[in-house]
This record gives sequence, C-alpha cells and structure tokens, in this order.
Amino acid sequence: MEFSSKLLENAVYEMSQLPSVGKRTALRLVLHLLQQDAKQTERLAFALSQLRSEIKHCKKCHNISDVALCEICANPLRNERLICVVEDIRDVMAIESTGHFRGMYHVLGGKISPIDGIGPSELNIETLVDKVKNKAVDEIIFALSATMEGDTTNFYIFKQIEAFNITVSTISRGIAIGNELQYADEVTLGRSILHRIPFEQSLKG
Repeated sequence: MEFSSKLLENAVYEMSQLPSVGKRTALRLVLHLLQQDAKQTERLAFALSQLRSEIKHCKKCHNISDVALCEICANPLRNERLICVVEDIRDVMAIESTGHFRGMYHVLGGKISPIDGIGPSELNIETLVDKVKNKAVDEIIFALSATMEGDTTNFYIFKQIEAFNITVSTISRGIAIGNELQYADEVTLGRSILHRIPFEQSLKG
C-alpha cells in the first residue's frame, strides 16, 4: 500500500495494530477521522490518553476501575462470599448484563497457556487462593471459556484450593465447548450461571 504522506502512513500503521483491523480498514478509519471536525478527533485522542494514564485495577478483584475499589466491590448489596472467576473485564460485563449474578468477581487477567508463555505466575491466581485461605469465601464459580486453556486454568486453581472446605462450581455447559464467554447470549449465559454444577462433576464429562 503506497502512501502520499508519512503522517498518514504512521497513523494507518498504528491503527492496524488493533485486533481484527487490517491495513485497508485502518486506512478507512484514519480517513474518516481526517474528515471529522478537529475537536472530535482531539476528544478521541484525549480519551485514549486519559484511559492509558489514569486507569486502575481494583485492589480487591483486579477489575478495571477508575478508583482503587471498583463499583461492584464497593456495593454493600453484593454477596462478597460468592466469587465468580473470569478471564477479563469483557466477561464481567457479559455476566453483569444477564442480571442473574449478585456476587463478586475475581479477574485473572488471562488463562494459562504455555504455548503463549502464560503460566500461573502471570495471572491473578495467588490473590484468589489467599481469599480462600483467609476463609473469606463460601463458593467459587469458575466462569472461564470452555476451551483447553480455560479448563487447564480451572483445574490448576481447583488443585490449589481443594483442601479447603468451600464449594467449587462451574457454569453449566450451555456455553458450547470452544466458545469464548463474551460471545454467549445473555439468556444462555444467565442460565449457565443459575444452573452451575459442582466442578468435580465437570471433570467426569
């Protein structure tokens, strides 16, 4: 792709680094921004810059937040002894949209994937185990995607906490094997949480 402007080429290159954005799509987006009012582009640039410099992670659940404690963890109406373990904020948003879960979350920040160089130490697993050790939890619900990496992560965490007297469950397989949680429809996801099963039972499947 030939460019008449180095500035345009640089902008297209940076835009094309986004997931699922190829060079042609990046060019279309950059040209669109050039056609808009300058203030709109400046607002976008400021929002992204502010996001990158000021975003925080909740000190309790590791969810993305504007302050030290996210709105979910700060809500006294939530059941703090019921914890749903998810991969990232997209899964929190997906589950929250169902309206069927009133507990807390624990965001791992990914899944164990040796091929990608991601081991247990790269994830927020230790703080979850600490919550169990400190007897601050009655039940943990595994809500990772039904993939090999998700199942591996579930099993690893289960082995870390199985000696403690708590309930460990997993969302029912209404979510198809291999599917990412964030793409499940709200009804299916909501039912899979309500009809969760003991984790040990899922190992027999």
